[in-house]
Amino acid sequence: MSNLNKTIHFVVLVLAVLLFAPSAMAQSWDDLSPQEQELLSKLKGQWEQMSPERQQRLLRGARRWQEMTPEQRRVAKKRLKRWQEMTPEQRAAIRERFQRFRELPPEEQERIRQLRARFQSLPPEKRQQLREKWQSMTPEERQQWREQRRRYQAYRRDGPSGGGRP
Repeated sequence: MSNLNKTIHFVVLVLAVLLFAPSAMAQSWDDLSPQEQELLSKLKGQWEQMSPERQQRLLRGARRWQEMTPEQRRVAKKRLKRWQEMTPEQRAAIRERFQRFRELPPEEQERIRQLRARFQSLPPEKRQQLREKWQSMTPEERQQWREQRRRYQAYRRDGPSGGGRP
C-alpha cells in the first residue's frame, strides 16, 4: 500500500472516530442541562462510573420524558410501577414476546397493532370479560381460536370462492 493510500485510510479513520465517537463517549454530569440533572438526580453519584451507552440511554429517556404530556407521564409512571412489581420471570417473558414481535414482518406488526387498538377501544367491562375467557381456555382451545380467526380473516379477505372479495 502506498504512503498516499495509508494517509487517506488514516484520515478516513480519524474522521470516522471524530464523527461517530461523541455519541458513544461518556458525558460529564456537569455537561447535562439543569432539567436533565433534575430528572436523573438519583443517579448523580453513579453517573461518572456508568458506561457511555447507559448514559446515552438514560439521556434519551430523560429527553423523551420532557416531551411527554402530563397524561403520557401518568401512563408511563403506571407502567413503570407495574414493571417493577413483576417477577424476573415475568419480565423475561415480556422481553421475549417483544423480541418475537420485532422479528415479525412489518405487515404482521401493523395487524397486531390494529387488533390491540381495537381491543383497547372496547369498554373496560368487555375487555375484562375477554381476558377472563382467554385465561380460562386451555392451550388447545387458544390454538383452535387462533386458527378459526385466521380462517375467518382469510375468508373476509378472499371471499367464499377464495379468489378475492365478491
